Amino acid sequence: MINNRILLLLLVLSVSFTGCKSKKAYTDSMRTKNVLTERQKTKSSSKAPKAESKVDLPQDTGKFVIFKIEDIPDYITTFSEIAQLEMKAYGIPASITLAQGLLESGFGNGELARKTNNHFGIKCHTGWQGDYDFHDDDAKGECFRKYNHPMYSYRDHSIFLSTRGRYAFLFDYDTTDYKNWAKGLRKAGYATDKKYPQKLIYLIEKHQLDQYDTRVSKSVYKKNMPVIAEKKAVHVVRKGDTLYSLSKRYYVSIDALMKLNKLRDANLSVGQKLMVKTTQMKK
Repeated sequence: MINNRILLLLLVLSVSFTGCKSKKAYTDSMRTKNVLTERQKTKSSSKAPKAESKVDLPQDTGKFVIFKIEDIPDYITTFSEIAQLEMKAYGIPASITLAQGLLESGFGNGELARKTNNHFGIKCHTGWQGDYDFHDDDAKGECFRKYNHPMYSYRDHSIFLSTRGRYAFLFDYDTTDYKNWAKGLRKAGYATDKKYPQKLIYLIEKHQLDQYDTRVSKSVYKKNMPVIAEKKAVHVVRKGDTLYSLSKRYYVSIDALMKLNKLRDANLSVGQKLMVKTTQMKK
């Protein structure tokens, strides 16, 4: 009898623990709404240009990079280049991308931006299979996408707008028509704030972000320029330099720059000397 009672007690305890674990798993599943396992078929916009291979981002190192942004001008200096590259690849005005980044991320210092590098407030949504974190927004504990570097957030923002049917009409507007783009984003449901367009337009005009649209529109990109020599050189870090901007300037991945200079993180100091690979090409 004693043995039977012990066995019965162990069985009850086992069921109790299993039940608790199942409840937690179910709760987590409800919070994420199965966003990491389900697939959603979205209508792609045929009007959005396809990304060109020449603007592929450096390979993700798998390390979470913490960015320290001083103020709005510092944010613009840091991310204006990637915004222009995204405009060239996807046809989304750089001014709109920068204004959204500034507004949604609190110029890079908002709580969500700091813990996820998500600069556009993009939630997980059905079909998202990347990293994620929870943050209180319209509701408590909502699932938001997480990136190891803000540049991947910029790229995901471009993909998000160019592959969802409800944003397709935006690509009818000229890439320098930031006012209609701002109004169109609100109309398409990107934000619930009724003053969202006015806020974007204010940021664009106050900080003259439309200059980046003009630069891209007037740029002539030379293709297939033959490499005639390659050598190593030293770059002295200036204000606004980031590993990402240097990787684009010297045609080398962020990971390679970090290994070459034995860097433990992505923080750079003005005046710091970095070994880089510089490529000379025929003009």
